[in-house]
Amino acid sequence: MAANMKAVKLRIKSVQSTMQITKAMELVASSKLRKAKERAEVCRPYFETMHQTLVDIAQGNTDFSSVYARESGNEKCCYVLIAGDRGLAGGYNTNLFKCLEAASVNQDFLVLPIGKKAVEYSKRNGFACVTESFGEIADVSVADCFEMANLLCGEFKKGEFGHIDLCYTKFVSMLSQQPSAIPVLPLKDLTDEQDTKSIRNLILYEPDASEVFDAIVPEYLAGLIYGAVCESVASELAARRTAMEAATNNAEEMIEKLNLHYNRARQASITQEITEIVGGAEGV
Repeated sequence: MAANMKAVKLRIKSVQSTMQITKAMELVASSKLRKAKERAEVCRPYFETMHQTLVDIAQGNTDFSSVYARESGNEKCCYVLIAGDRGLAGGYNTNLFKCLEAASVNQDFLVLPIGKKAVEYSKRNGFACVTESFGEIADVSVADCFEMANLLCGEFKKGEFGHIDLCYTKFVSMLSQQPSAIPVLPLKDLTDEQDTKSIRNLILYEPDASEVFDAIVPEYLAGLIYGAVCESVASELAARRTAMEAATNNAEEMIEKLNLHYNRARQASITQEITEIVGGAEGV
């Protein structure tokens, strides 16, 4: 009985130590989440404005033509995969990888991984990578996003791949994060024949509309990548906070059950000792 009580007591101390870690991680994630959420909300208008500018150029010029707006004959796709640097975030990384697997079924593709988990996942599955230079999502800056955008646009113009998709986790709310894969290039949805026929070419671009459009696309793609990085960071922190909160609550429940079990064992031990003393006194 004494050995059983000692084991329960050690188990309680172990769970308490784990609960302290999960509680600390929950507090750290909560403190970082507010800033990450604000950054994700602030960067959204930038690439929305860039997208609208591209639409205005594409639809406002009847003689418009760009390699970024034409359907490519190359079916190979490049996925910009944005995952986290660490685990202990529930199903955040796993759900994102499942989204990539579903989107790339029976497809020839390569990836540009962002984040340590994305790089590890790509290596483990033998995916061809455009580059592995962005293995730390925490260190990704606006300049890095422009570097990635220029690299992707250059490879796209060379014909290395005909499509670019962005695979990231969208921050919906504190309790909801949605992994998604959205098409980025080519921008074939910008040109609508019915609209372009009814619009006259009233704006003059120097040197011409196509060159202006081709210069804006990398800027737009960089803004889109940076926005997805901000959304992914906020989603990772929210998922980690939720997971650590659940782990802390489970640890508290476990400690309560173990304390109850320990008190019952202790009471049973005391009762047995009293019974033995009473029995011995009656025998005397």
